[in-house]
Amino acid sequence: MRFGILGPLEVDGGVTVTAGRDRIVLGMLLLRAGRPVPVDDLVDAVWGDDPPATSRAQLQTCVSRLRRLFAQAGAGNDVIVTDPVGYGFRPGTVETDAQAFSRLVDAARTEVAAGHLPAAGQHFRAALALWRGPALGGISGAGVRRAAVALDEERTVVTEEWVEVELRLGRDGELIGELTDLIARHPLRERLRSQLMRALCAVGRQADALAVYRDARRALAEELGIEPGAELRDLHRRILAGELPDQVAGNDEATPARCLPRDVPDFTGRAELLHRVRHAIGTADPAKPVVVLVEGMAGSGKTALAVHLATSLADRYPDAHLFLDLHGHSERSPVDPAAALVTLLRQLGVGGERIPADFDGRLGRWRTELAGRRAVIVLDNAASAQQVGPLLPAGAGCLVLVTTRRRLVGLDGVQPYPLPVFDPDEAVELLARIAGPERVRAEPAAAAEVVRRCGYLPLAIRLAGARLAHRPRWTVTDLHDRLADDGAVLTELAAEERTVAGAFTLSYAQLPAPAQRMLRLLALHPGESFDAAAAAALTGGTLLAARDLLDDLVDGHLLEEPAAGRFRFHDLMRQYAANLVASDPPQVRHTATTGLLDHLFHLVARVTRPMEPLTVPLTGHEPANPLRPELLPAGGDAGLDRLEPERTTVVRAVGYAVAHQHDTYACVLARALWFYLFLRGYHDDLIDTHQQAIVAAQRLDEPNLVASLRVQAASGYYGAGQWAAAKRELEAALPVHEAHGDPLGIARVRTNLGGVLTHMGKFEDAERHLRLAAMGWGSEKLSLLRLPQGLSDLYLQMGRLTEALPLARHSLFLARVYGTDRNLTTALCNTGHIRARLGQHLPAYRLLSAALRRVVATADRLTEGEVLHSLGLTLRGLRRDEEAVGVLHDALRILQEFGVTRVLVDCQIELARAVWDTGDRVSPLALYERAFAAATTLAYPAGRTRAREGMAACRRDVALVAGG
Repeated sequence: MRFGILGPLEVDGGVTVTAGRDRIVLGMLLLRAGRPVPVDDLVDAVWGDDPPATSRAQLQTCVSRLRRLFAQAGAGNDVIVTDPVGYGFRPGTVETDAQAFSRLVDAARTEVAAGHLPAAGQHFRAALALWRGPALGGISGAGVRRAAVALDEERTVVTEEWVEVELRLGRDGELIGELTDLIARHPLRERLRSQLMRALCAVGRQADALAVYRDARRALAEELGIEPGAELRDLHRRILAGELPDQVAGNDEATPARCLPRDVPDFTGRAELLHRVRHAIGTADPAKPVVVLVEGMAGSGKTALAVHLATSLADRYPDAHLFLDLHGHSERSPVDPAAALVTLLRQLGVGGERIPADFDGRLGRWRTELAGRRAVIVLDNAASAQQVGPLLPAGAGCLVLVTTRRRLVGLDGVQPYPLPVFDPDEAVELLARIAGPERVRAEPAAAAEVVRRCGYLPLAIRLAGARLAHRPRWTVTDLHDRLADDGAVLTELAAEERTVAGAFTLSYAQLPAPAQRMLRLLALHPGESFDAAAAAALTGGTLLAARDLLDDLVDGHLLEEPAAGRFRFHDLMRQYAANLVASDPPQVRHTATTGLLDHLFHLVARVTRPMEPLTVPLTGHEPANPLRPELLPAGGDAGLDRLEPERTTVVRAVGYAVAHQHDTYACVLARALWFYLFLRGYHDDLIDTHQQAIVAAQRLDEPNLVASLRVQAASGYYGAGQWAAAKRELEAALPVHEAHGDPLGIARVRTNLGGVLTHMGKFEDAERHLRLAAMGWGSEKLSLLRLPQGLSDLYLQMGRLTEALPLARHSLFLARVYGTDRNLTTALCNTGHIRARLGQHLPAYRLLSAALRRVVATADRLTEGEVLHSLGLTLRGLRRDEEAVGVLHDALRILQEFGVTRVLVDCQIELARAVWDTGDRVSPLALYERAFAAATTLAYPAGRTRAREGMAACRRDVALVAGG
């Protein structure tokens, strides 16, 4: 269907829309033809700030009536479609005269840039001929009128451009009457006044031209209280000076070019970056031009920064202020360097007849024009180094500010300035400047959350602030609630034609197909960051290909690289990519996810299996997909560090697998992870992954698998000091192993129960389970190690030190014969700790020193903290009090990394005693109080008793001192 909106509303096909609200809705849809119009915008256009409670229902009625009208005209009832955002015309069904106007204007401007003025004039005239009056005249809705006024303003701007072309073609006399009529309708437009003055001078009517200036000055003073602008004043001066008419009319070389866009009045933040750039400009070699490259993701505020900087430095460069949008990322094709040179030369006032036709000639003219000038040039939205390079001046005195979404590594000798997103304070400040400081100050928490949901991206914050500014009845909390759903954020961040998603789309569209595919699939990654191996696993490609594609995405600022080899999304870009991948076929997403889960399982298993002596085989549950060795690191202790950056990812992957019914992956990932998480003290992660995996194993109807996961979950509760929860999981697993006649499974559970019950102070039950476990282990070599360790720890807690020591020494012997490095370290530590408690401090010191050397080499932080604690106890026994205090401080610092545990309580008490022994009578009380609180949290009676006794002793001593 064809519609006319450049004047009163016209609809082809004999359709007449008479209802006032229907006309407003149709007008809004036509003004944004090709894009959905949010429901809120339509409601606002029809009813303003006070819509009725039934506004949405009434809006649906309006849309239904319009659909029926179009169906009656033969266009079908689906011309208007419903979108998650609101309503819009189905693509390809609507053509408006405004769209034709835009196409003709673009063609005219292209011809101007190429120096083809006659063709440009024809296109301009054809475009202006489409107008029949004010846009959508007769429709009174406020939203329609706002958008229509913007169209009317564009008509006037295009008229001025057409007049400029006609003046340059020498048709001055023909324009005088038309310009006079235009000024009568637009008396405050200085450019029209200037053009009329030039046309009058060209035909020898200087006196009339001066009269036009006097009329302009009077109108501006009466209406706005201001003087004419610099361009109009300079033209007036030149006419008074008696310059030749052709110089006045067509040659502006004597007038400094002023082509910078308006500096936004609410420019915010960037103080540190602006300081660095200004310092670099001020200290640059004066014999060379200064080139500043500002790069960043879509919406980061690059253009605003460049214009703000250029405007603030304009006085240093008085000869010319030039601006050119190179359309590197826009709906138009990037500007060719040859066409860019034409535009820049025209901005300098070079007549079209004096611009060479060939590229080399234009380049030479450009450099000649800039020679000796002090000019600031903003080259905005650059596509590539090849596009920018020819436009850079060669001589001194010029400042060039280049903005780009891509890393222009091909520009030699240019210092790039990456533009990050705002910090939180800058983000809130910008929101306040746009939406109003009182509103933001009244709800600081909601404002902070709004800018966080905007990802601290300047464009997103501007759009969010604009929504508040135009809805005075909204609170900041209202906006926050609309942004609370991840899926709605990009939809909400829109204001007329400006959207965050639209800005991202322009960057995405510039990518080659393989990079687009990778960006989409990376949104399936559950972690905050990822490496090239994970990207290769998702896409099914090689590691080398993944690295190349990731580099492309980083160069285009669609991904960030916070550390070498680690990549991440900006929050809003992740949502954008997630929306894209949701449209891919389900099988594509399934294949990608399976590849990643395979990779993560093999990655964890490669590292942890050689280190875990009691791993239960995963036969029947391991993924069938082949191992990809090129994506995996080497195994061994060094591999633990390899897992650190992937911890969050694999932990989240378990939950992701459960949520998407990948139950086998959830189970095998959790089981492969448990020893690493336990060893590094990530007890909360261990508990979380295994509780989720238990759900998956129950869905698989695998009782043995459930029981195994419960045993591993118990180790997480054990490490976190949650003894009752650990006991609950183990007691739930025990009958499953008993029902299946699994003696080794029973022995594992009873051994672990013995350790848990020991810490709970239930010593008789602990000893019973440990003795029963001995019968289940049979000839299992490591049982010979685990049982004496468990019993020695039990007797240590019971105070039966003489019974504990032989068992500890026996476990030390067995660890040397059968155990791993970790078994041996643990045995050395246990034996040394018991000897220290027995007062055998010198042999204890030797054992613990040996344990410390081994544990430091393996980077086992938790065991290191435990060894240092025992070593500190030993040093106290050797009366090396100052040294003991230092060692116990180190132990406490490490143990605090692993949360509140029994050994942490013991270490705080030992440190308090050691500090007391050095003569400090103030600090120990705080340590005892912290130990008492922690022991209370853990339900650790012995720790509470010792801490209470220490607190009492400290307070008695303080009272004695105070009593003198």
